[in-house]
Amino acid sequence: MAALLQQSRHFVGLKARQQAAPKAPVLRAFSGQNRNLPGQVQPTGLVPLQKPVFQQQPEKPVLVEPVKAAGGDAPAEGKKFLGYDVFTWQKIIPLGAMFFCILFNYTILRDTKDVLVVTAPGSGAEIIPFLKTWVNLPMAIGFTVLYAKLANVLSTEALFYTCIFPFIAFFGAFAFVFYPLRDVLHPTAFCENLLEQAGPRFAGPIAILRNWTYCLFYVMAELWGSVVVSVLFWGFANQITTVDEASQFYPLFGLGANVALIFSGRAVKIFSQIRAELPPDVDGWGLSLRGLMGMVVIGGFLIAAIYYWLQRTVVPRVQKRESKKKKKAKMSVGESFTFLAGSRYIRDLATLVVAYGISINLVEVTWKSKIKAQFPNPNDYSAFMGDFSTATGAVTFTMMILSRYIFKYFGWGTAALITPVVLLITGIAFFSLVLFSDAVAPTLKALGLTPLMAAVLVGAAQNVFSKSSKYSLFDPCKEMAYIPLDDEVKVKGKAAIDVICNPLGKSGGALIQQFMIIGFGSLAASTPYLGVILLSIVLLWINAANSLAGQFGELQGKEESESMDAAGTQTFKYVLEAGSSKGKWVPVAKGESPAGQTKVMTQAEADAMNQ
Repeated sequence: MAALLQQSRHFVGLKARQQAAPKAPVLRAFSGQNRNLPGQVQPTGLVPLQKPVFQQQPEKPVLVEPVKAAGGDAPAEGKKFLGYDVFTWQKIIPLGAMFFCILFNYTILRDTKDVLVVTAPGSGAEIIPFLKTWVNLPMAIGFTVLYAKLANVLSTEALFYTCIFPFIAFFGAFAFVFYPLRDVLHPTAFCENLLEQAGPRFAGPIAILRNWTYCLFYVMAELWGSVVVSVLFWGFANQITTVDEASQFYPLFGLGANVALIFSGRAVKIFSQIRAELPPDVDGWGLSLRGLMGMVVIGGFLIAAIYYWLQRTVVPRVQKRESKKKKKAKMSVGESFTFLAGSRYIRDLATLVVAYGISINLVEVTWKSKIKAQFPNPNDYSAFMGDFSTATGAVTFTMMILSRYIFKYFGWGTAALITPVVLLITGIAFFSLVLFSDAVAPTLKALGLTPLMAAVLVGAAQNVFSKSSKYSLFDPCKEMAYIPLDDEVKVKGKAAIDVICNPLGKSGGALIQQFMIIGFGSLAASTPYLGVILLSIVLLWINAANSLAGQFGELQGKEESESMDAAGTQTFKYVLEAGSSKGKWVPVAKGESPAGQTKVMTQAEADAMNQ
């Protein structure tokens, strides 16, 4: 009996020790160097996990926690918030704040530049085509050449500061120095004499010389959209985000950024009301400029501060993708443009940007001439533009909510086609109203509208829907298209497309209008032909978008394949078993676009989760 009790105590003690002992380590595949613990010998390609990384739950699978790469560049996937890794939010939230400040500034600058040049002495809406063709385009080309040279000698961070600080300094100096001294700086008497000698046909170029500080402000405001928005911000965002992150978050953080349109539109409206209430002997416009440009300067420094923070907290932790791409020697400016011109991918991207610029300009100049006729007073003009910006922000906010689902369920190609289709439909509606204003005058009168006011409202609706689809779909599509490219093509190709092709499109639309006016005698007489040209441009745009969609899909698939091969991973989808709530992870076939839950992992991880 004593021996039996002793044997029983032996088995009980053994069972307790087995329960208290740590469980055998779970082995997982690891792509990279082996990380052996001191005093342990590890199997080749396998490392132990110190904690259980999954639990058997029949109803809901728990994802395996990935191990950080040995190189230390890729951050380990840690805690999640709203279904995404915390490190992803550390990138997206500051980028959204940057975009908010940039678009807040751009909306103020865009509304202010139009009021300045359109209502300036001896000027009007007819000055805009000359500005875009003969001033804005040469300055854009000059900036692109300088930017390409600086990109070869400066770091990415230094290049960002070198580009943005001159803008901040100029806009501050304009409100507090140039505008108060406008009577001294503007050659008014000389230009009046020159106009008498040259005749009214040269009123546009002479108005540029007469109001040269206003025109310089106009060009700098245009370049803010091309340089700061397109090159600096989107270029930086493309460097630190993946295609998957971009497809999910580019539309989403654009939501917060386009709230800036609402706030900045309200700011312009408030300052317009302040000007209207000031005594006649007070320069209300000068006071308004100082307030608006003060906000622009503060916004500019906030942009630089956020960028500085991201460079020191996020960029060092971002996985270096350039090591997976073929290294290329630095190209000179001439070699860069020759290479870019020979790339069908870059040509299609350039076609998208140029086509948008031409299409929107064919409508916009005519619309702004109608606005000036309806609101000849600068305060009324500025107040209307403030309402326009607020409406654009509200519609864009809604469009960006929808755009995420468009990207998810219909893909890049469909998203890229929506903007040209919207612009074509609304553009035809605007031109039709301008052409047949007399025929619809009785109907408009019954609605309490004049043909002029109706044209202003329809043109505003056209711009609102065109710009909202551009911000919510066209811009994210364009920026996502840069991500699979190697770094030099990404930097220099983006500068060439966004800085040159953007004003080139606007200048192209302006040149078309100039030739039409000269050939047919008036803008109204040339309107039917402008409609035909708009149709042709949009068809070219649609063809380039379809071509680019195929190339983008190939590049994206190649990049994902290389990344997975290097890490020993592949994409798996979660498939439910027939008649059961349980499921398992199975590999995604090549070319398949699964609609359900997916995860990139190794085969060993999938097998472990399926047990």
